[in-house]
Amino acid sequence: MNFKLEHTDPNSKARSGTITTDHGTIKTPIFMPVGTAGTVKTVHQHELVEDIKAQIILGNTYHLYLRPGLDVIETAGGLHKFIGWDKPILTDSGGYQVYSLAGTRKIEEEGVKFQSHIDGSRHFFSPEVAIDIQRSIGADIIMAFDECTPYPCDYNYAKKSMHMTHRWLKRCIAQMDKTNGMYDYSQTLFPIVQGSVYKDLRKESAEFIASVEAEGNAIGGLSVGEPEDKLYEMTELVCEYLPTDKPRYLMGVGTPWNIIESIALGIDMMDCVLPTRNARHGTIYTQQGVVNIKNQKWEKDYSVLDPDGTSYVDKTYTRAYVRHLFKANESLAMQITSIHNLAFYLWLVGEARNQIELGTFNEWKNKMVPQLKTKL
Repeated sequence: MNFKLEHTDPNSKARSGTITTDHGTIKTPIFMPVGTAGTVKTVHQHELVEDIKAQIILGNTYHLYLRPGLDVIETAGGLHKFIGWDKPILTDSGGYQVYSLAGTRKIEEEGVKFQSHIDGSRHFFSPEVAIDIQRSIGADIIMAFDECTPYPCDYNYAKKSMHMTHRWLKRCIAQMDKTNGMYDYSQTLFPIVQGSVYKDLRKESAEFIASVEAEGNAIGGLSVGEPEDKLYEMTELVCEYLPTDKPRYLMGVGTPWNIIESIALGIDMMDCVLPTRNARHGTIYTQQGVVNIKNQKWEKDYSVLDPDGTSYVDKTYTRAYVRHLFKANESLAMQITSIHNLAFYLWLVGEARNQIELGTFNEWKNKMVPQLKTKL
């Protein structure tokens, strides 16, 4: 993998660049749709390319390991071939999912014992196992195994967890060094900064992660319930210590306004289930603000879903029709809103890139944030 930094905004820390992988290039800043089980929910792969303009998607190590299982993926020739996707893929390490299984897992120095949410069967992830699984899945960018601490989190626990994450990173690197990829392309490991919302821990973790000199770096343990001001404060702090010539990935963020505020702090890559999850419940995001399409006010609104939208669904379907589909429990409703939201997110980061290149990003952001937060 290679990253080329191309432009920086004169009035913020926003930047644009290009990540090059063996499966193609990624123009940053970028939002990455989440394809947990090898699919971005309700969306075809051709829609991801043609309408949403996705350049990279995510797969989930924990879910893919449990189902369909590594044997199925390996026999297919890796996740790209299994799902019919020829662009870059990033996989998380499974650490966040294990974190979310608080009642059925046990964390030790060696790794994590946990029970499957599917059938209750028992499993074990260690840094080495997480690397081996991601080698098997075959993503272009793979994540180091870490512990994602909750919010709120006791300082001493956050510190202890952070140091264990650092030790686990060393084991991940060692496992990467002594194994080879299973397919005919390279894989790149991103380490993850932790430290909860404590400035000294975040600084220490960022400095340690930077010292590893990986090809890219991630910021984890945020967007787990902390206030927005803490999200931004920790992100800005960490970006001061991560190298400028490597991409910075803020994991699990977020709303449209979170996206552009994070870009302003120096973030290059983001992902979140929010646009698709909320779409399935009738929430759509637009340049003018947030729409709950289930509200009665849209019952006889025959304007198109989003006059300023970029996907075919925005120009084809009316708000009244999409509201009707939700009220009738038609699955097409979720497909239309998911395509719209993802296309909007990709438009948003693309426009952020344009504004960075023009040197007008900060002024644009300050105008957009209040608009994006408006409830229509």
